[in-house]
Amino acid sequence: MNNFILSIMSVQTWTYVIVGITFALYIGIAIWSRAGSTKDFYVAGGGVSPLANGLATAADWMSAASFLGMAGLISFGGYDGSVYLMGWTGGYVLLALLLAPYLRKFGKFTVPDFIGDRYYSNTARTVAVICALLVSFTYVAGQMRGVGLVFSRFLEVDINTGVIIGMIIVLFYAVLGGMKGITYTQVAQYCVLIFAFMVPAIFISLLMTGNPIPQIGMGGDVVGEGVSLLDKLDGLSTDLGFAKYTDGSKSMIDVFFITAALMVGTAGLPHVIVRFFTVPKVKDARKSAGFALLFIAILYTTAPAIAVFARTNLIETVSNKNYKDMPAWFSKWEETGLIIFNDKNNDGVINYLADENINELTVDADIMVLANPEIANLPNWVIALVAAGGLAAALSTAAGLLLVISSSVSHDLIKKQLKPNISDKGELIAARLSAVAAVCVAGYFGINPPDFVAATVALAFGLAAASFFPAIIMGIFYKKMNKEGAIAGMVIGILSMLFYMLKFKFDMFGGGTEADWWFGISPEGFGTVAMILNFIVSIIISSFTADPPEEVQEIVENIRIPSGVGKAIDH
Repeated sequence: MNNFILSIMSVQTWTYVIVGITFALYIGIAIWSRAGSTKDFYVAGGGVSPLANGLATAADWMSAASFLGMAGLISFGGYDGSVYLMGWTGGYVLLALLLAPYLRKFGKFTVPDFIGDRYYSNTARTVAVICALLVSFTYVAGQMRGVGLVFSRFLEVDINTGVIIGMIIVLFYAVLGGMKGITYTQVAQYCVLIFAFMVPAIFISLLMTGNPIPQIGMGGDVVGEGVSLLDKLDGLSTDLGFAKYTDGSKSMIDVFFITAALMVGTAGLPHVIVRFFTVPKVKDARKSAGFALLFIAILYTTAPAIAVFARTNLIETVSNKNYKDMPAWFSKWEETGLIIFNDKNNDGVINYLADENINELTVDADIMVLANPEIANLPNWVIALVAAGGLAAALSTAAGLLLVISSSVSHDLIKKQLKPNISDKGELIAARLSAVAAVCVAGYFGINPPDFVAATVALAFGLAAASFFPAIIMGIFYKKMNKEGAIAGMVIGILSMLFYMLKFKFDMFGGGTEADWWFGISPEGFGTVAMILNFIVSIIISSFTADPPEEVQEIVENIRIPSGVGKAIDH
């Protein structure tokens, strides 16, 4: 009887059940751990254990771009899509080993706070706030689009309504709980998203290759066919006129610049950096970074396998098949507008080909992870579980970003500059009101995103690389870097990245095509160029202006000493 009930429950019913349970869990945690002070709101009181912080950091880090977008990009880009995998993974290692312990030792709540104090300037702090807002709003646009995607398919509402539902949920636990509520909510969200990511991957790996480990199954032979899965996918791709899945088409310079932009952009992401302030000690920051890297690796090593499984199943299911014979999932995704079949020759057969003139099928890359269990005909509860995982990934990162936005306004602008005498309670109210305003702006960008989830997020990394990374790295390792150099570098870096992004992504300033890219570098990779400009300008300007005050240089010396004394002592 129980098996019969399980089998007849629809995907939509399962989604309501699983998503409802997970949302109730998130909201319950937010109420239980609501913030009572600004320290609770900004850094969870500074008392989170390294293991819990590692789980929360992994959830914060693995956004909708990691859960939905990355496997989708690899699925359609093949080898070219792997730059996102390399950049984001390498970037977290860079952040964990090179920056996080030192920033934690400096002891500031936010990145603008670090920059404002390190460069002894409210102008530097204000520039950093503007950069943090630009990075965070660009990043959160991708998360809100991810939320809209999940809701539009599985709750059968349009994407805009899905974004609004997501806004309400995030607003509730981010505004009520602050960093304290977000941290413990993200622990639960990591458990949901990793379970949701791995279960279908293991199922499909077993079905296709007989191996339950997706990472190994991807390189194994297809059951009953005696050919490796990757060779089969290469053959399917070339038969349709696409490049070999295992070959790349991007230029080496663009691959290098995208990977570098994603790496250094990661190391400058304000919502990830702030996680290292939530633990009691510097050594706990190092431990939580190690835990987070382990938890992140589980998903990141599985994403290429899911991409291969999804691409193979998609081609075999839709290519040269009669439209009338398509399974129910196809029409459901058509209703969202994320799969479009345009029968150009009116023969009722789906021609899925590389040649745009005769191709009749358009598939949004962001749906591949969500549609993958449906294409593989997995049980309805697995399909609904993936929907809950996608929401967990998007909402966890969105909440972290909203906290960065609200703290930048309430702490770095109002408390530090406009109203230094504001009470703790007044600052907490300002932080919550800032979060409400931020959610509204984020919702607008979610409804009107500039690109696919992962591509939108990649632009945020470029902005972070162009603005924050040089200021942070030189703030820690170059005691002669002064406020004039840092401010000039950040301004030049962020403006050059914004110009290139707006010109080639939004067709402003005369627009331009791929053929017009400077040195063949894509907008996603231009953050590296802008970062280099930032470094050059900062060093030149600082060499012609006065050195920082002696006390600032002493602080810089101190934060690099493991067992130092003075202002930056481990506390």
